[in-house]
Amino acid sequence: MDYFVWNTDPVLLSIGPVNIHWYGVFFAAAFIVGFSIMRRIFANEGKPEKDLDPLCCYMAAGTIIGARLGHVLFYDPAYYLSHPLQIFAIWNGGLASHGGAIGIALALLIFSRRHPQMPYVWLLDRISIPAILGGVFIRIGNFFNSEIVGLPANLPWSVIFSRIDSLPRHPTQLYEAFVYLIVFLLLYSTYQRRSRSLPNGVLSGLFLILVFTARFFLEFTKMPQASYEYAMPISVGQWLSIPAIIIGGLILWCGLKRQGQAMELK
Repeated sequence: MDYFVWNTDPVLLSIGPVNIHWYGVFFAAAFIVGFSIMRRIFANEGKPEKDLDPLCCYMAAGTIIGARLGHVLFYDPAYYLSHPLQIFAIWNGGLASHGGAIGIALALLIFSRRHPQMPYVWLLDRISIPAILGGVFIRIGNFFNSEIVGLPANLPWSVIFSRIDSLPRHPTQLYEAFVYLIVFLLLYSTYQRRSRSLPNGVLSGLFLILVFTARFFLEFTKMPQASYEYAMPISVGQWLSIPAIIIGGLILWCGLKRQGQAMELK
């Protein structure tokens, strides 16, 4: 069987000593496109556009700091405790999506307290739309980097990441990108149809349930990301996905319950 061979250089462009990586381009694209989506949402709901710039800064800080600390604490704590200065060497790679989600949630909490006209759950709902689209860009960036590769598989769509080895593997990064794109389309279409009547918590609840349920099952196709998880019944990513799914269910349930109570009062 002939497999697709992937051997793209992770560096898109070199300008003197500066290397521009594909991953960095996709990461930046996630924020640029996300900013455009939030601008439309703010215009649709009459929110001041001047609040978008600080919101984007909070989001960027929460994403990067959370994702980095998530990688440090969840995936390789022993190494970073022995080499603490390497925690700051973010250019060497090492970002965890679960940590990024936590960082975003905390950043939005701080932002909403300083901007009380935008309630926390309202913000979570709206940010979930560009956030999941950002996940699409980042997973494509992982594919270009030949990282977070899948387990060996003899399937027609298997990919040989020649920078890793000569084995055909699951293109898990593309699996995740595809699922995240479907979730984005679902959330965005739901928002467009029902933005005025949608109770707070529905979009963010669906986001957590759908994204991390998909993540839980797709982990079965992925190579272990933490050295200590080989002896574990499920991966680190799966363990971290379980509380996210539960929290998403609670947020969704509370949102629908509030809507039901409001309807009863009418």
